[in-house]
Amino acid sequence: MKTLRLPLLLSMTAGLALAACDKSTRAAPAAEQPRTVSVVRVEQRPVVDAISATGDLIPREEAAVTGEVTGYRVLRVLADVGDYVRAGQTLVQLDPALLQGQLAQAQAQAAQAEDQVRRVAGLDGEGVLAQEQIAQRRYQADVARANLRDLQTRMRKMAVAAPVSGLILERTVRPGDLSSGGATPWFRLARDGQIELAAQLSQEDLARVRPGQRAQVTLPSGDQVTGVVRLVSPQIDPQTKLGQVRLTLPVRSDIRAGGFGRAVFGDVSSLVLAVPETAIRYDADGASVMVVGADNRVRRMAIQAGQRGGGYVQLARGPAAGARVVRNAAGLLIDGDVVKPVESAAPAPKAAAR
Repeated sequence: MKTLRLPLLLSMTAGLALAACDKSTRAAPAAEQPRTVSVVRVEQRPVVDAISATGDLIPREEAAVTGEVTGYRVLRVLADVGDYVRAGQTLVQLDPALLQGQLAQAQAQAAQAEDQVRRVAGLDGEGVLAQEQIAQRRYQADVARANLRDLQTRMRKMAVAAPVSGLILERTVRPGDLSSGGATPWFRLARDGQIELAAQLSQEDLARVRPGQRAQVTLPSGDQVTGVVRLVSPQIDPQTKLGQVRLTLPVRSDIRAGGFGRAVFGDVSSLVLAVPETAIRYDADGASVMVVGADNRVRRMAIQAGQRGGGYVQLARGPAAGARVVRNAAGLLIDGDVVKPVESAAPAPKAAAR
């Protein structure tokens, strides 16, 4: 029996050894086979996104109305807040009673002076009157004419008119008030009824906005209108580090000066070093990408993400331009893995959400 068991054990041992050797031989090529991964280059790309900003609704151009002559009572006020008035339209009528008497007297004096001048016409050097007397009559006529013109001008100013067409925002005058020509205007007008949004932007965002660009503006009521950038501020406030953008809005009764608005600028783009969003890996150590080296080995590189948009993320800090990164960072890769990189075209930027 012992003679039979020994060959049997030897045969079984040899079989197990051969099987283990065969498995090792088959597993070795599988472990060394590099994994195929899609890679993209770190390149400058336009990152398309949307910028939002808030600000006040203000008149594009404001006009002030006040009396130009002093010392006259307000007889009638012919316009009120909320009225749309035309250029030249009478807003306030001053009482002309005092001026009418002065004007009648000035007209009589002017007529008399003109008559005196006509009487001495052609008498220069004739010896009938002294040349000094002739010159005096002519001077008095000139003074009378000037006084009459001044009073006629004052009479026209009794009707205080709108200097421009526009919407009355504020009124301070009342019947019975005395015109004083003071600093406080009787009316404030928004010229042509035009109200615009004065939005505040950071200096970085300000550089990405241009005149003529459109933006969706949300009004206090929740309604949205389309605004057009009219003016981009040429300077930054040294205290707040913000700049102003003026947006022209449609003329509507529900767009009121003094309100608040929010603008969203769509299709804003800037050229930066960027990679697709899918190439960014986030873990306990922060954001990173998997860089494929010249030897086709991958290594994790920490990054600092910048602006986003259109499916791309700016690399404010990270690999240099031209580096290859794994397009899909969710793959199970660790530092030192050997891969078979397949370079693919970068995806087209997506349209910014509005």
